[in-house]
Amino acid sequence: MEQSTSRRNFMKLSGVLLAAGATGAAGLARSSGAAASPAIVTGGMAALPKPRGPRLVVVGGGTSGLTIAKYAKKAYPGFDVVLVEKRDMYSSCFSSNLWYAGLVDLEFLADHSFLDAAVNNGYTYFNATVTGLDRASRTLVTSEGDIRYDFLVLAPGISYDYEKIGVKDADTIAALRQTYPGGFVAPTEHATIHRKIKEFEGGVFVQTVPSGNYRCLPGPYERACMIASVFKRNKVKGKVLVLDANPEVTIKKDGFHAAFNELYKGYLEWLPSKGVTGVDVEKRIIKTEFDEYKFDDAAIYANVRGSTLIEQLGLMAPANKSNQKEANVDTRYYNIVGDPHVYVTGDSRPHPYSKSANTSNTEGHYMARVLAARAQGREIPWVSPRTICYSMVNANPMEAISVDAGYDYSAEKDVITGFSKDTRTFESRDAAKGQATLEWARGIYRDMFAA
Repeated sequence: MEQSTSRRNFMKLSGVLLAAGATGAAGLARSSGAAASPAIVTGGMAALPKPRGPRLVVVGGGTSGLTIAKYAKKAYPGFDVVLVEKRDMYSSCFSSNLWYAGLVDLEFLADHSFLDAAVNNGYTYFNATVTGLDRASRTLVTSEGDIRYDFLVLAPGISYDYEKIGVKDADTIAALRQTYPGGFVAPTEHATIHRKIKEFEGGVFVQTVPSGNYRCLPGPYERACMIASVFKRNKVKGKVLVLDANPEVTIKKDGFHAAFNELYKGYLEWLPSKGVTGVDVEKRIIKTEFDEYKFDDAAIYANVRGSTLIEQLGLMAPANKSNQKEANVDTRYYNIVGDPHVYVTGDSRPHPYSKSANTSNTEGHYMARVLAARAQGREIPWVSPRTICYSMVNANPMEAISVDAGYDYSAEKDVITGFSKDTRTFESRDAAKGQATLEWARGIYRDMFAA
């Protein structure tokens, strides 16, 4: 079935509307103005070649950061681009659900090199962790030394917000991170969930779905389908219990409900309006507002927030502008309000866009042009990112559903108002979309890593 996506569905997908405003609490750097110079400890200058043009530093080697590093250099060859990434090995979060069901191998997700991307596209990959920021002197502080910048893009992704699922003590948070990871941030989480599914011998496997604008809205439902497909194939005496904080499946609901009912009866149970309010890790009990659920294993996906790095660097928007601790950026051009030299993109920006790979990739293309234009004293018009997302719902045969969404901007209100009129969902599963799911991922990989 194909249908237009309504404004109501847009609000389900989006979670929170952007409105620029005053900055949040100071962290490792004060953000009351670019002239404010915090007391930061530096370790000398990083071992980088002398810049041969305006230096663009991009922090974060995910979809947003890799796309911007590549295409900013293409849009303005005069840029000296440095990609700062704390990982020394890449593995994608997108497509990881397919690995759980054996539709792709680990090489599909991880056989992509930061070094090759840099060599192929004429920029520098710098393996380091950001520890501070001095916006007055335009200096980024890292574990491997300081880097001076002309333009800085922060694309650090998301962090989990365990307080919003009623977990506040450090011991329980640590236990959840290690024992029942959400599987939407770090590659090591995917490895743990893969092992859990492979070794599951029966009982109840819980997959939670958070509220708000979480990363990859269809992701938890797709994962539930892929886990159920493994249980069904291996005749495991167990089921996937989906505890959904939302009253309805947040996106592509008709396609997912069809899969739940037609493919996985007895192997998958979906319960709406079951927001997690606490977890007893030792007893393996998940608490909701009115009920408790005993489980044998789980992937507990907490609510998300902007990366803690955004808060630590003093770039967070106030609570009335973003209830997910995201960055305080200009609606159209992503620069920190009042500072045209620092930008936040990807899943830490407060826009209501889907926090997903295709959104970050298309947004990255646009941001590369924004940066190239500004480096040359020009401006370009706003362009909407695109959210093209495939969700595998059947593993044998491979069948998927999809969505293709754009967004509208109101200049009068300076907000993103909803989905564009050409937004459509494609909720009848078929093999063509199943194959397109793999080709979509390969295309994203090529776009980030190839020349």
